[in-house]
Amino acid sequence: MKGVSVDGPAAQDLPQSVELHRLANRLKRAHGQLRAVIDAVESGANCRAVVTQLAAVRGALDKAGFELISGAMRECASTPGSPDGTGLTMEELRRLFLTLA
Repeated sequence: MKGVSVDGPAAQDLPQSVELHRLANRLKRAHGQLRAVIDAVESGANCRAVVTQLAAVRGALDKAGFELISGAMRECASTPGSPDGTGLTMEELRRLFLTLA
């Protein structure tokens, strides 16, 4: 996914900036959940609480990964070739997707 300029996004970059913001928020939530897991372990919390929090972290990271791949697939479908060579092929996207599955 492309970056967004500091001076203001171009019309075609706006959806990507929203996607990046949403992805960053998901990762921040996962970060907070992971911090809670670490705190729970350090404080000697019971196993059930730790496993529940750990499952929440895993779910948040999975969703962030799928969101990222989903955006990349939409971008590749709309612009199938990248002149600078940074674009992903459908095979690369498939492999990334399967890495998360």
